[in-house]
Amino acid sequence: MFATNSVENTYKEPLPGEEIVISGIAGKFPNSDNVEELKNNLMNKVDVISDDDRRWKLDHPDIPQRTGKIYGVRKFDAQFFHIPCYEAHMMDPMSRLLLERAYEAVIDAGINPKQLRGSRTGVFVGTCCSESEVNWFFDKPKETHFGLAYYKNMQANRISYYLGLTGPSHCLDSACNSSLVALECAYQSLINDRCDNALVGGSQLCLHPYMSLQFSRLGILSPDGRSKVFDVNANGYARSEAISVVYLQKAKNAKRIYGTLVYGRSNCDGFKEQGITFPSSKMQSQLLQECYDHCNLSPNNLSYLECHGTGTTVGDPEEISAIETSICKKRTDPLLIGSVKSNLGHSEGGSGLTQVAKLIIAMETGIIPPNLHYTRPQESSKAIIDGKLKVVTEPTPWNGGYAGISSFGFGGVNCHLILKHNPKNKIKNGAPSDNLPRLVTVSGRTEESVKVFLDDVSKNS
Repeated sequence: MFATNSVENTYKEPLPGEEIVISGIAGKFPNSDNVEELKNNLMNKVDVISDDDRRWKLDHPDIPQRTGKIYGVRKFDAQFFHIPCYEAHMMDPMSRLLLERAYEAVIDAGINPKQLRGSRTGVFVGTCCSESEVNWFFDKPKETHFGLAYYKNMQANRISYYLGLTGPSHCLDSACNSSLVALECAYQSLINDRCDNALVGGSQLCLHPYMSLQFSRLGILSPDGRSKVFDVNANGYARSEAISVVYLQKAKNAKRIYGTLVYGRSNCDGFKEQGITFPSSKMQSQLLQECYDHCNLSPNNLSYLECHGTGTTVGDPEEISAIETSICKKRTDPLLIGSVKSNLGHSEGGSGLTQVAKLIIAMETGIIPPNLHYTRPQESSKAIIDGKLKVVTEPTPWNGGYAGISSFGFGGVNCHLILKHNPKNKIKNGAPSDNLPRLVTVSGRTEESVKVFLDDVSKNS
């Protein structure tokens, strides 16, 4: 039993309409140009990790060749964002892709981006390493105009600049859980009236082989490039890419609600005899217990838990132990668990929002996407063996209600968020009951872009 009573409980249940909700989302994920394509890949159990040479042409025995890669890293509509071509060419690719996804997330929330100009909208971006820095700072020292482009702050500040947002704007780096910590920071800023709305981003691109080489020599990458999360054959994770953004606002102002942010909290392991990168089931368990105690939510009400679950031999058992200690002891039914890293690999700084995207897909479809590469649990994962926890291996109906997300950084930062499903009673999947034709209006800067929209409407009508 942990002495959680010593931690001040500042949680206050929001008044009706004051709840913080996710109303917009946009993202690019491995072999998935948007959330819809991600949904199809997850539900159909597609292994999106590939061994092609899109990122580098280097055959090194210590570098796993299979990684998760997104499309269109070199593409950017500079003219649309009024950015000179020479400046766009020098920008960090993550900054370019985040700016596009931020615009799309606002549109997805049903808001004209111009309406946000001058508003107290915050921008919070979780990111780790920029693997393109080496190319510009060391390989091309004679190039000009790139000095500001590779500061991490520009990933957030450029979004605020372009959209004219006056709320807090900064990047957060807590390693592997940076984007979930950014989401928790945005949540705290909203409930404490530091901003009225928030854009939260997560970014990760794998552009330099030597970063993968260092991780491989640390012993945390899977030699075969498969993240066998919770499995007896787990031997590390596959590195992956993701760029995604969500839009947060209060429920009373939202035109669309994907889900409600109920509560979020983070802590740090502090000193550990085993070393700074060794996970602490004790501190993870304490965080989980504090989260559910402080918002007065019984773990029995939890329908699903999206775990950090990377597929490392040390990390997975520690997380399972923490869940068993803090949550399972208060439950009467098995808890469904999973990790999107088994499907997409580990997108490190961008992984937290990838977890959120998976949960939004589950909330919208009523189906929990399955894990890949799982056969049987490790012997040390007693809670799975005993049936207290159940790994989702097939598309599984979700009962709605509450879901948790855990994400941990290799420096010792732990973060957990609780989301609530927003039930929607759709008749015939929202299709009208009459046969009257509908007018669909689309716009684009080029004939090609308009055709893309029309083809998508035709395909989904």
